[in-house]
Amino acid sequence: MNLNTLLKQALTSDDIGLKESIVQKCFEYCSQNDVTSSTVATIEMFSAPSYATICKIVTPKELPARKDLHTKEGLATLIHSIAHIEYSAIDLAIDAVYRFPNMPNEFKVDWLEVALDEIRHFKMLVKLLKGLRAKYGDFPVHSGLFDASNNTAHSLIDRMAVVPRYFEASGLDVNPQIIKKLDNQRKNPFVQELIDILNIIYDEEIDHVYKGDKWFKHLCRGLGKDESYYFDILDRYDLLDKHRPHVNVN
Repeated sequence: MNLNTLLKQALTSDDIGLKESIVQKCFEYCSQNDVTSSTVATIEMFSAPSYATICKIVTPKELPARKDLHTKEGLATLIHSIAHIEYSAIDLAIDAVYRFPNMPNEFKVDWLEVALDEIRHFKMLVKLLKGLRAKYGDFPVHSGLFDASNNTAHSLIDRMAVVPRYFEASGLDVNPQIIKKLDNQRKNPFVQELIDILNIIYDEEIDHVYKGDKWFKHLCRGLGKDESYYFDILDRYDLLDKHRPHVNVN
């Protein structure tokens, strides 16, 4: 199996069914075979995210406000923004395996498993959007996580610090806040289903943050770095002043 070619195909496709099929195939293969020392082709940089063919990309300031959640359009806007985060996380997990092929096989299995989780989350949210007569791509999105992927493409330790340890952990703080905001609308079946999905995402994202933490510490040991190096990385990416404790992953 040419893992590199398959992962590139998954990364550049906007077809979620194709992504899922490829990731599942790669996950099963890596779970049964040691591909740590596999020869790979040249790793490419991507100038645009795979969702660029589906979504209009704007700056964060241009995003529609998350308001009027009691209306179908307001709720759809919120669900769409969460679905976009999950879609972006799919490609981030795939990219970790594609871009850093010399990592141990366990690393590949971990992040392909994360990609499968994110695909499942995305599909649940898209199904909910469909019930509201909306679809992924109906609202503009920003490319923040894709930019974080490109900005950390040169360094896996930076990637593990910035993406799972910082951004994904931040999401763990946000989920309960969204659920609390929606709590008085639970009689709306769409809201109740969204809350159920958010609880699933919350539980599974804890494991994703744990995996990022595990590999960050692994890389620190390999480089002879103290774990406090995390804050040096955040400082380089201008994230230090935005940092707050997120979750205990020890």
